[in-house]
Amino acid sequence: MSSRLWVPVASGPLAPYAAGYGSWLAARGYSRWTVAHRLWQLDLLSRWIERERLSPGELTPERVEAFLAARRAAGYSTWLSLRGTALPLEYLRELGAVPGQTTSAVADDPLERVLAGYSRYLFDERALTEHTVLVRYVPTARLLLDDVMGPDGGGLDRLAAGSVSSFLARECRRRGVAGGRELVVALRSFLRYLHVEGLISAPLQWAVPGVADLRDRSLPRGLDPAAVRRLLAGCDRRRTIGRRDYAILLLLSRLGLRAGEVAALTLEDLDWHAGELLVAGKGGRYDRLPLAVDVGEAIVSYLRCRPRIADRALFVRVVAPAGALRTSAVSGVVRSACKRAGLESVGSHALRHTVATEMLKQGASLPEIGEVLRHREQKTTAIYAKVDRKTLRPLARRWPDGGAV
Repeated sequence: MSSRLWVPVASGPLAPYAAGYGSWLAARGYSRWTVAHRLWQLDLLSRWIERERLSPGELTPERVEAFLAARRAAGYSTWLSLRGTALPLEYLRELGAVPGQTTSAVADDPLERVLAGYSRYLFDERALTEHTVLVRYVPTARLLLDDVMGPDGGGLDRLAAGSVSSFLARECRRRGVAGGRELVVALRSFLRYLHVEGLISAPLQWAVPGVADLRDRSLPRGLDPAAVRRLLAGCDRRRTIGRRDYAILLLLSRLGLRAGEVAALTLEDLDWHAGELLVAGKGGRYDRLPLAVDVGEAIVSYLRCRPRIADRALFVRVVAPAGALRTSAVSGVVRSACKRAGLESVGSHALRHTVATEMLKQGASLPEIGEVLRHREQKTTAIYAKVDRKTLRPLARRWPDGGAV
C-alpha cells in the first residue's frame, strides 16, 4: 500500500511557477517528499512577496536577504540561509522570472567586465573546460587585477612589468613548484589576452619568467596490475554507484582517459555499432577510441540502472540534484577506490600512467603509446622512456673501474 503525500498548493505571485518547479525538481532526481517540501518553501516565499507588495521581478538578492531576516526575526528554524533558497531562485532565474544575481555587478564593475571577457575568450577561443577556466585561470586573473587595480577601481594602465614581477614574487612564495608552474601558465594566458584585446599596450607575458621544471627528475607513477584489480574489486556492483565507479575505473585504467575526458562523455559519444567511443580531449580535439569488450559491458551494466534524467552526460550523480559528474568527482572516484582497497591514495592520472607503463612492458613503442594517450607532442610521451630500463641499459655509461652505472 503506497503512502499518501500531502502536496502544498502555492499561492501568491509565484503560484504560476509551482507546477513547473515541481517537475524541474523531479527531473533532477529529488524524491517526492523533497519536492513537496520545496514547494512549501516556494509558497512561503511567494506569500512574503505578496505581503511586501512586490512582484517576482523585484526579488533582488537584497530582498531575498530581507525575506530570510524576517524568518529569523520571527523565530523560525528552517529556510534561514541563502543556501536554503538556492534551488527556487535557480529555477526562477532560469525562467527569467527574477533578476540575475550578478548581471548588474558585472555591468558596473570594471574588474568584473574584464574577467567576464576573459572567461568568454577562454571558452570560445581556447576551447578550455569549465574546470580549467573557473578553477585555474580566472582566479589567477582576479588575483592580479585585485593587486593592480585595487579597491578604488583603477585602470589597467597601472599594469607594468614591475608590478607583474612583484605579484609573482609574493604569490610564488605561497605555493609549491607545481602551484607556481600553474600560476605562471595562467598569468601568461591572461596577459596575452589583455594585449590582444588592446587593454594593455605592451606584451607583458614576456615579463613572466619560467619556473624550475623538476618533472624530468622523477619517474611516472603508475600502479601494478594487482593494485588495479584491487581497485576494481572494491566496487560493489550490486549498487548503481558501484557499477558507475567500476565503469569509470575501467575507462581510466584500460583506455588511459583523463578525468576531464571521462566527465565530458555523453550518451551520444557511444557508438555501439562501430564499437567506438568519441572522446573530447584538450583544445577541442576529438578522437575515436575502440571500446574494449569489458569496458563496454561495464558501461551497459551501469546504464541499466542509471538515473533517468534529462541530462545527457554518461556519468551522473546518484543523489539529488542529479546531473553530470565534474572532473573533481571523477578524481574522487579513484581516491575512494584506493581507500576501499587499502592502497595509498593516488589521482586519476596514475591510472593513465599505468596504461603507458603496461604498454611498454608489452613491447609497444613510444609513438604507439603517444597515439593511444593522444599526446600532441612527442616530448610528452618521452617521459615514459625513463621507465623502459631494458632499452635504456645499453646507453648507461660505465664507471672507470669497469662497473656499470
